[in-house]
Amino acid sequence: MHPSLESLQHRPWPLPSFNWKWRQSWLDLAFLHYRVDATALRKKLPRGVRLQEFDGSAWVGLVPFRMARMMRRPFPDLPWLDAFPELNLRTYVEVGDKPGVWFFSLDADFWPIVWGGRLVYDLPYWKAVMTHAPEGGWHRCTSRRRDGSAQFAARYRPVGDRLPVQAGSFEHWATERYCLYAHSNTRGIARVEVHHAPWPLHRCEVEIETCEIMKAAGVQVMPEAPRCHFSAGVEVISYGRESVAPSE
Repeated sequence: MHPSLESLQHRPWPLPSFNWKWRQSWLDLAFLHYRVDATALRKKLPRGVRLQEFDGSAWVGLVPFRMARMMRRPFPDLPWLDAFPELNLRTYVEVGDKPGVWFFSLDADFWPIVWGGRLVYDLPYWKAVMTHAPEGGWHRCTSRRRDGSAQFAARYRPVGDRLPVQAGSFEHWATERYCLYAHSNTRGIARVEVHHAPWPLHRCEVEIETCEIMKAAGVQVMPEAPRCHFSAGVEVISYGRESVAPSE
């Protein structure tokens, strides 16, 4: 049994009735959340995907992390798939009665996931030259897209004890999400379910040197400082793509 399945009571709805397909680890993450004008952000979503708000505004999350031990069930782990960096820009949406994540971009330093994410899941992946490594108690992440359209460089580290994340808090609203949504003009809106234990979260200290990711996505964030959290990570399973609305 996958270790993520040892914890189920926190899920907002039951697991899918069909078998999971992929396993992976999401490690050493920073969640950098910025307020965004909801009216402007809503225009970037397809019909049928409802933007969610918290504390009077919409939010986007910039999330650098390491993807590790990604493999399709039932195959064993492979050394050359051991780990690679990712950098995601996302917001929070709902389709039907299930809240989830909507991605504006996903940068990755691994061609198979870029191709597979685009072709199979309709996700806006970008191939980037990336690093993600420890640096004197910090985690340093850099990313430069191969086409030169966006760069990112920052370092971050956890601060203090693990946070007691309660339902109704911003931390719970922004991180405890168990599906993602994507859209294509030919296949419509799709949902991909995921499962993992509750996120272990800490406050996070962040130093950003360069960030062109939001500008590249056409997202204008508000000038206040982001809300920042760190997680050592979770073990994850994901399910197949489900169509939830046809193309229009």
